Amino acid sequence: MLRFSCTNCGQKFKLPVERAGKKGRCPKCKASLIVPNPTAPGPPAAGTSGCPETTAAKPLLGLNFLDVSPTVEQPPGEPQSELDSSDLDHKQEQPLILGYRAPGPEPAPQRRLPWVIDIFLYPINKPGLTTLAIIVMVPLLINLMAGLLGPFGFFVLIPGFFINIVIGLYYFWYLARCIQDSALGGIRAAETIGDTPGLGEMFSQALQIGGCYILFLAPTGIYYFYGGRETDPVFWSLFGCSLFFFPMGLLAVIMFDSLSGLNPILLIGSIFSTFLPYCGLVILLYVIVFIFNVAGVLFAFTPLLGYLLGLLPIYLLVVTAHILGRFYWRYEKKLNWEV
Repeated sequence: MLRFSCTNCGQKFKLPVERAGKKGRCPKCKASLIVPNPTAPGPPAAGTSGCPETTAAKPLLGLNFLDVSPTVEQPPGEPQSELDSSDLDHKQEQPLILGYRAPGPEPAPQRRLPWVIDIFLYPINKPGLTTLAIIVMVPLLINLMAGLLGPFGFFVLIPGFFINIVIGLYYFWYLARCIQDSALGGIRAAETIGDTPGLGEMFSQALQIGGCYILFLAPTGIYYFYGGRETDPVFWSLFGCSLFFFPMGLLAVIMFDSLSGLNPILLIGSIFSTFLPYCGLVILLYVIVFIFNVAGVLFAFTPLLGYLLGLLPIYLLVVTAHILGRFYWRYEKKLNWEV
């Protein structure tokens, strides 16, 4: 057994040796930790955590989940601490998965409405509405300030341009966070207070999502531009395959936190093992896209509705992230991604 303690709060832990090198969070103070590896060159000494408090925690899904609940040791005379006093009202030890607390013995939250309605209410909570308000209102306020300043608005638009880039990167990161949180059983938008990412992490997440999108559409685009710009049966076949494989590919990239999730063998095996539910998932996602496009045509000439409709994709992408995460939560064993 490995025995070590958190350098931030002194919380003591005891874990099996095979957990060495894994990342996680101290359940008491939430500091990022790396389990010491006594066999690696220059390992951290026993009784210390493997990384400083400022190290950014990232969701993990590699060859194994970080799924062992630590045995927490307390000094004599001190009461046993709860693993997460903000979420739990009992002292059940919780396993860690993907770098976050898994539901463990705590029952998963239940929907109060039929799922086909409730999934669209996923962003309707304080964290979700706050995040959406920031993403929508900050660019709008920048444009309004630039308009009010007239010829001097240029001095607002320049820093505003970089602020909008940061807002966009944060939105990509939040989508990934919603997928991960829903994969743990969440039914409302993820709480991100105390989990603010750095620019590097947000940029990396945006590259993963954007890279996944480009890789799946690349065959269709190459055929279209170098094949005489024809939309023949080959074009539509490539386009259909891209649409079919993209949801599973995006889910794998987010859960593995790497483009290595686009391994064709992994994706094809995952789709075959969940074929009928996955077909239902694909149909649901693209029905949402179809409804949005129809609404866009109907309300294109109504200024107010047209503006609100322009904000709808931001909302629906968060809903889509929830649907993908819940698919993983429901069919995790069939996907078998921990092997």
